[in-house]
Amino acid sequence: MRLVYLSPVPWASFAQRPQKFVRWFHEKTGGDVLWLEPYPSRFPCLDDFKKIGVSDKTENDEHESWLTVLKPKGLPIEPLPASGLINGLLYWSELLNAVEEFSHDEEVLLVIGKPTVLALQVLKRLEGCTSVYDAMDDFPTFYNGLSRAAMARRELAIGNKVSLIFTSSTKLKVKWEQHKSNIKFVPNGLDTTLLPPARTQPGAEPSKIFGYLGTVGAWFDWNWMIHLAETRPNDQVHVVGPIFNRHNTKLPANLKLFPPCSHKDALLRMLSFDVAVIPFIKNELTASVDPIKYYEYRALGLPVISTSFGEMFYRGEQDGVYLCDTHAEMAQAVDNALNYQTTAEFSETFKSANSWEARFNSSELIG
Repeated sequence: MRLVYLSPVPWASFAQRPQKFVRWFHEKTGGDVLWLEPYPSRFPCLDDFKKIGVSDKTENDEHESWLTVLKPKGLPIEPLPASGLINGLLYWSELLNAVEEFSHDEEVLLVIGKPTVLALQVLKRLEGCTSVYDAMDDFPTFYNGLSRAAMARRELAIGNKVSLIFTSSTKLKVKWEQHKSNIKFVPNGLDTTLLPPARTQPGAEPSKIFGYLGTVGAWFDWNWMIHLAETRPNDQVHVVGPIFNRHNTKLPANLKLFPPCSHKDALLRMLSFDVAVIPFIKNELTASVDPIKYYEYRALGLPVISTSFGEMFYRGEQDGVYLCDTHAEMAQAVDNALNYQTTAEFSETFKSANSWEARFNSSELIG
């Protein structure tokens, strides 16, 4: 069996659900993988210029022998009705032929991680093969105006054509159950092979580190983080990762920014935290999000303070998780998190139950 995967993220970016699925597939089947990188699927906007010079690339470009990575080109005109025809004639003919050649005389699994016009064309070329739309985000909420309406139509068309839909959050599951019966709830998880031993003892230093590791985008609540830093002036607040959404005012001296790092280094960096935080704004954009960092934080034994966005809303009663949406709630959440202590047994049980292997095996996609 072979896999064709249309990804929402570049292969060399911080390893997430798409990369983990691809590696799980190869380990499960031994099959080759054709990975199609993302391309511009909407009109440009002003925020795009803020990203110039900022990269979330953390891995190298060396590929295993079983993996082929192709980068589709395309004009950023996808909301237009004729975009598929234009980009198809200018850029995609050779790429689509490569997809067909890769799939020739082979059993093929097609997984779509981002709903695009190219994905619809690949679906048509590989008609008859098993196909999955992995709904890991509510993609239309990332767009505005014409681009948003076009993305919603395109996503629905793909959802109706594929054999199966994965959903990564409760809200996405509810959304897609209105359109399709063949739905599998496959939450996010963690790579247990990369995890260092969990931290089971609190740090001895009087000054504590409250840490966030990940992309800083439109969903990041700077005001929440600044308030945390201001209320803990003798502690450190660390933000590690690419910053696409900078705060306009001067940050507190104890709120420090660090560049992105590889996934392996990121996990080691997490162990320097005394308390992990996930300060996401509660809005339409984050309502369907299940943050991978939550699983990694908890597997490493870290207490988590988070806003009650997305899937985190359902975790307020879980061991070591403290939800905090307002400034008034922060002092209690911080005290609870600093007094928390985990055990090695909890960490091992948590890792086993929430590994990517357990997640994808439960989908029963591959026997």
